[in-house]
Amino acid sequence: MTSNKNTSWQLSFTNYRAYHQLMRMDKPIGIYLLLWPTLWALWMASYGVPHWHYLVVFCLGVVIMRAAGCVINDYADRDFDGHVARTEQRPIPAGRASAKEALQLFIVLILLAFGLVLTLDLNVIILSIGGLLLATCYPFMKRYTHFPQVVLGAAFSWAIPMAFMAVQADLPLEMWLLYFANLSWTVAYDTLYAMVDREDDLKIGVKSTAIAFGKNDLLMVAILQMFTLYLFWQLILLLNWQMPMMIAIALAFLLFCKQWWQCRNREPQACFKAFLDNHYVGMVLFFGLVIEYW
Repeated sequence: MTSNKNTSWQLSFTNYRAYHQLMRMDKPIGIYLLLWPTLWALWMASYGVPHWHYLVVFCLGVVIMRAAGCVINDYADRDFDGHVARTEQRPIPAGRASAKEALQLFIVLILLAFGLVLTLDLNVIILSIGGLLLATCYPFMKRYTHFPQVVLGAAFSWAIPMAFMAVQADLPLEMWLLYFANLSWTVAYDTLYAMVDREDDLKIGVKSTAIAFGKNDLLMVAILQMFTLYLFWQLILLLNWQMPMMIAIALAFLLFCKQWWQCRNREPQACFKAFLDNHYVGMVLFFGLVIEYW
């Protein structure tokens, strides 16, 4: 009898670990990359003094929606992940979780996120539907277009209009500049991420910007990153920002230069490291905003 109880507990613990990995809670980089633009938007929309309610709702929403995006991504890629060296040990291809469990977990996470959004205004709730659609359809785009990273960029940027709508009940010009700055930045760093899997993706027929750009991959990454900084410079001119944001943009430029150097030989591990380092880009720009408004 004791033996059966122990076996049951172990299986339950195994499933918990599988769910934890499905949601990528052991790899927080995605949370950071989604969190920084959300904080940018909240600080800008609130002129540096965001209300605690918005901070709680949007920060929790980032964690939950990022987890939901990872789960639906693994569900969509369940027939591909086993053929890619980097993903073959994910819970579904490794047999630690089923596709049905992943789908159920996704639904639970979406309901939790929607519960948070219900504490905000109706216009924000309506906007959130767009974010849900983008997060859900992104993983399937790599079957049909070489630019799924653009869909990811739109999804990762969707908290920006939601934050402005929540705080200002409006979508001003600066919001759109910030939105497209983040979209461009996301396509750039996710192209670096896609460069890690390019050879495997070519074999199994998965599409990406890394494949579409080919030999011009690093050039296109650099162009996208410079366009991001150009839009931030336009924000400086529009909002009359001063030295703190100028320094933040200069530091972001140096971090981008480091990434170009890291990836010069297109080694997968170096490209992955460059992808991870984008966390610092988002952080530098956020602290620039905090000091600017302070």
